[in-house]
Amino acid sequence: MPSSEIYPHLSKVDRSMRSGVKNHLPVVLWLTGLSGSGKSTIANQLEYELVTKYNAHTYLLDGDNIRTGLNSDLGFSDEDRQENIRRIGEVAKLMFDAGLIVITAFISPFSTDRLFVRKLLPPGCFWEVFISCPIEICQQRDPKGLYKKALTGNLMQFTGISSPYEAPQYPELTIQSNILSLDESVSTIIAELKSKKIIH
Repeated sequence: MPSSEIYPHLSKVDRSMRSGVKNHLPVVLWLTGLSGSGKSTIANQLEYELVTKYNAHTYLLDGDNIRTGLNSDLGFSDEDRQENIRRIGEVAKLMFDAGLIVITAFISPFSTDRLFVRKLLPPGCFWEVFISCPIEICQQRDPKGLYKKALTGNLMQFTGISSPYEAPQYPELTIQSNILSLDESVSTIIAELKSKKIIH
């Protein structure tokens, strides 16, 4: 069927109505950073605290989880990385429209791809959260052994080694995970959510 024959339906229940039954506003928290920087760990603890302490409606989209399901057909070429983020962005947009606090943990190495997702959402509703950590520290952590494989040539197109990472220039938040503890990192993000009246 040609795209000219597709007619999206408008729902009687809109985003404001969906978020009105929750005790917070919807937002997409896009955690980006090198492998080993702590994205998944911070995202997981952040979601736990938002649910248990603030009764928030959340969903966590994590890189490895998505690649075993929705994006299991994609590799790690530049084109596949771009499509990976495009699909995730569209899913995040749907969840945002449902009124959720959406937390994502993806390397998402290219600034143009992150900008694409930002443009899917209303102004102020996409928060780029840069999990900043020197690559030397990430290599020391190397929880999955990926840097070791990349440095020995057994893993190609690995971000930070054989493929570039474009750090955010103007993120909404920067978390220095080599300096802040896990609790401090999560508390920093929650404090910002409170200051913007996303949560109460």
